[in-house]
Amino acid sequence: MKISRLRLLGFKSFAEPADLVIAPGLTGVVGPNGCGKSNLLEALRWVMGETSHKSMRAAAMDDVIFSGTVARPPRNVAEVTMFLDNTERKAPSEFNGTDDIEITRRIEREAGSAYRINGREVRARDVKILFEDAATGARSPALVRQGQIAEVVNAKPEQRRRILEDAAGIAGLHSRRHDAELRLKAAETNLERIGDVLGGLTSQIESLKRQARQARRYKELSGEIRRSEALLAHLSWQEAQNDVTSLEAGMTETLGKVASATRAETQAISDEAEAADRVPPLRDEEAQRGAALARFRIEHDNLEREAKRAADREREVRALVAQLEADLERETKFIAEANDILERLATEITDLTAAEEAAEIAEETSHETLDRLMSELLATESKLTDITARAAEMRARRNSLENANTERRDAVSRIERHLLSLGTQARDAASRAPDALKLVETTTAVEQLGAHCETLEAETLAAEARTRELAQAAKLKRDDAEQARLSASALSTERETLARLLVPDQNGKAPPIADGIGVEAGYEAALGAAFGDDLEAPVEKSALVHWRLVEVSSKDPQLPADVEPLSRYVDAPPELLRSLKQTGVVSAEDGPRLQPLLKTGQRLVSRDGDLWRWDGFSAAGGSITPAAQRIAGRNRLRDIAKREADAREIADEFAATQAAMAEALTQAEMAERDLRHRWREAQAELLKSRDALSFIERTAAETENRLRSLAEAKALA
Repeated sequence: MKISRLRLLGFKSFAEPADLVIAPGLTGVVGPNGCGKSNLLEALRWVMGETSHKSMRAAAMDDVIFSGTVARPPRNVAEVTMFLDNTERKAPSEFNGTDDIEITRRIEREAGSAYRINGREVRARDVKILFEDAATGARSPALVRQGQIAEVVNAKPEQRRRILEDAAGIAGLHSRRHDAELRLKAAETNLERIGDVLGGLTSQIESLKRQARQARRYKELSGEIRRSEALLAHLSWQEAQNDVTSLEAGMTETLGKVASATRAETQAISDEAEAADRVPPLRDEEAQRGAALARFRIEHDNLEREAKRAADREREVRALVAQLEADLERETKFIAEANDILERLATEITDLTAAEEAAEIAEETSHETLDRLMSELLATESKLTDITARAAEMRARRNSLENANTERRDAVSRIERHLLSLGTQARDAASRAPDALKLVETTTAVEQLGAHCETLEAETLAAEARTRELAQAAKLKRDDAEQARLSASALSTERETLARLLVPDQNGKAPPIADGIGVEAGYEAALGAAFGDDLEAPVEKSALVHWRLVEVSSKDPQLPADVEPLSRYVDAPPELLRSLKQTGVVSAEDGPRLQPLLKTGQRLVSRDGDLWRWDGFSAAGGSITPAAQRIAGRNRLRDIAKREADAREIADEFAATQAAMAEALTQAEMAERDLRHRWREAQAELLKSRDALSFIERTAAETENRLRSLAEAKALA
């Protein structure tokens, strides 16, 4: 199983959904301090079942949830999902039904964690065992965190055993063993408890036996008690019967007393009815007297209120009398003062009357004098008004003439200056007026520059498209070359590994004959079945067990018809040639049929490793000898060397093509830059020309308007 993708949502610094794709090879995460690189490793450990919040660098497990920032609110849920590639079907059987395994851990605040595998709820222990079976886990040494190298160096033997268990792939077995031991201990504890329970049950059984004896005794005593109670009840019933008889006699006597009392009650009721008839007249009389009493009380209350109001009115009248007396005294004083004033006024009136008569005489005389003087004054003022009007009219006319003369002189001076200015402006406008030919030439140049800019722009766009195409093709070639280099590197690594594995380490011994054998691909199992461990023997004659050259004799028997000898597919030393010619290659179905036709020393083999010998010995295929494995490895080594050479040749071709495309891309980019530069220059020149044309046209219009204005002004002047 391989991790293919990691998805995070609300985990620590990952507030928004984030996917980390883990492609084949090495995947690196690069960034500055504090950007969240360590959170990715902690997310891996967390989804693998980590239960310690300290290992997650948190004060509590809920702290792995995004806690919010100034601009972003906190989240209430954190979720991490790991995707595993299970195409090789190495997962546990209950999760081995799909090519991809999705493991999710979700935590809510104050609600704990929940695990799911492929959408199904599971326990944390299931997730832990799943990763331990894959030789990893939340606390596996394969997940190297900060400071772990020092921990491994300083680890205790018990801690190092964890590393060895992960390397051996038995961590899951160790966990299962631990769980089994816990279950065994729990079972032992349960057995001990069962013993205790059995002891308790035994004591309870003894107690229950005693209680049963007591219950039987209780039943016997209860029967006797019921019989005694029945006898007592019978005696009580007889006594009650006697009491009933005596009570019935007493009741008869009581009924007689009740009858006499009833008669007395009837008499009392009739007396009460008679008394009731006499009550209504008395009640009416009482009501009348009560009404009269009520009227008397109301009259009494009204009289008391009237007396009170009269007393209040008397006090008010007395106060008013006192106030009126004070007012009368004050008015008397006012009347005396008024009389004195009237006497003084009469004296003053007499004096004023005498003065008025004298004033009337003087007034008549003054009126006559005033009328005479007023007539003289009016005549004089009329003359003065005429003279003043004529003088003012003459002064105003003189001032008006002087002002008109001054204004005419100023107007003449202004008109002369304006005419001079208009002449100068007309000459300047005429000199600045644009030439029509120059205007036409500028317009034509602007149109040509526009067309040239459009052409350059089209060429630039085409160059950009060509550059993008070349860049895309170069990227594809670069990817192909990189893939070819990776394939060649992988084949080279595999070849070197196989070469190291296949290098014989004889420690001074002669090499086995298998090192000199070449087998066609697919016939390694047949060779191993035919010779077995005999291929480990050398050809060195000094060895105790060795192969010796024996020439092929013409008297050797021939193989059955249509049976090909193994020597056709094996290139071996001459020491094996005779044996190879006596070994035939057949199919698994034909072997048993052809075995009886074999001569002494002959054998038949299949490509799957089945063996049928002339003496009746048969062996089914399914295994391959070490020598045959070494030969197959040599074949594989030759095939890998050929594939490596082809891959390197392809890589070189790709590299050459890539270099050519890179050069073409460089040239295209240079051409694109040149075109873009020329286009920008043409654009700038076009803008300048357009500005110049606009300026010329604007100047021409202004000049024409100015000349027309000057002509109108000169005409007016």
